[in-house]
Amino acid sequence: MTSAPAELPTKAGDLRAAGHLPRSIKAEIRDNLLKELRAGRDPWPGIVGFTRTVIPQLERALLAGHDVVLLGERGQGKTRLLRTLVGLLDEWTPVIEGAELPEHPLEPITPASRRRAAELGDDLPVTWLHRSLRYAEKLATPDTSVGDLIGDVDPVKVAEGRSLGDPETIHFGLVPRSHRGIVAINELPDLAERIQVALLNVMEERDIQVRGYTLRLPLDVLLVATANPEDYTNRGRIITPLKDRFGAEVRTHYPLDIDAEVDVIRQEAEFTAEVGEPLLEVLARFVRHLRESNAIDQRSGVSARFAVAAAETIAAAALRRSAITGEEPAVARPVDLEAVPAVLRGKLEFEPGEEGREIELLEYLLRRSVADTARERFAGLDLSPLAHAIADGNLVTTGERVPGRDVLAALPELPVLHDVAARAGVEPDESPGRIAAAVELALEALYLSKRVAKDADNDTTIYGV
Repeated sequence: MTSAPAELPTKAGDLRAAGHLPRSIKAEIRDNLLKELRAGRDPWPGIVGFTRTVIPQLERALLAGHDVVLLGERGQGKTRLLRTLVGLLDEWTPVIEGAELPEHPLEPITPASRRRAAELGDDLPVTWLHRSLRYAEKLATPDTSVGDLIGDVDPVKVAEGRSLGDPETIHFGLVPRSHRGIVAINELPDLAERIQVALLNVMEERDIQVRGYTLRLPLDVLLVATANPEDYTNRGRIITPLKDRFGAEVRTHYPLDIDAEVDVIRQEAEFTAEVGEPLLEVLARFVRHLRESNAIDQRSGVSARFAVAAAETIAAAALRRSAITGEEPAVARPVDLEAVPAVLRGKLEFEPGEEGREIELLEYLLRRSVADTARERFAGLDLSPLAHAIADGNLVTTGERVPGRDVLAALPELPVLHDVAARAGVEPDESPGRIAAAVELALEALYLSKRVAKDADNDTTIYGV
């Protein structure tokens, strides 16, 4: 974030002379969203898989000026989507310099700011607030208090001689301090019901109540929240009056197709080594199989973060092999998938009765995912020459300590290997590691179709007969 442009007005009189008119936060978002849509630009950078489902619903809610609840399982991108709302705010907005709340210089709302505005008139000092500072996010927890969200009496101010009923004794909470901005509450049902009650006036009457007296503050906030359907009804719930005050409830979902799932992984993962598209497709299918499995507690969901963590794990396995063998660049191969079940088992919730079978289930679904990906990649390609080469005694050894060049050296020169590499998106002149990754996928496809045998022992895997 850079400093505000020097040419912006610094006094209320200059602001008024420039023709600046205050807008509500919802009108500001509506105007900017319409501007983006009319220009054909994407107002939601980095959001994948929601273009025809969630995004149109959210845009309609914002154009209607509604507060919004995003309802969906964990890892569906709810928080990320809310954070992109910042991009719909004006880059810079004027506020009263030195005020406790970000009040508009032409529309002060606190007694102190109104008094200053009356005294200083056009000389009221103005500063400019960047849009990144107009978004506040709170993770709802059972110990969240009314003071955290709304405010409380500040004993220091009372000790200074102000009376207890003086509005200037209030220490404002998150919501008032987000005046003219966006307040996002994650996992809203986790808020205690009495804390939810404190939000009722904020959302309807747009005022706040603290310690038995009402301070009429015409707050201007957009309140957005997230909730998990399971928590929505069981562990906690949104009280009916508060739910009624949200103008829109938008359901999110996991990516609907493999390509979208791969895009999410590619976008979110921080790779320490190269991971090719076929392996990302394996992980995307793996996650989808998990979401369809009766052995997984689907009420908890299978987060997109699971696939991201899996991709980072196989990249780390490739980097480790590169360090051990000295092979560069570090490229992930199908053998690295073996690290996924053991490392990520704890990220899933299994149904009762599955105790002791977790790894077995994950390995089975991972094999299915590899088979599905290989079938898709090598459809119509005759892998018989590769199977015959193995049958003729050309055993292929791979593992976490075997470089790609050794995998390729175990096989004779076969035209089908060039076709295999091409189907995996690898050029013939690329590194041995990349070509070996494609060849390993073909070997695994032959093994899963029972055309070659596989013997795995500790950190070594041998494809043979």
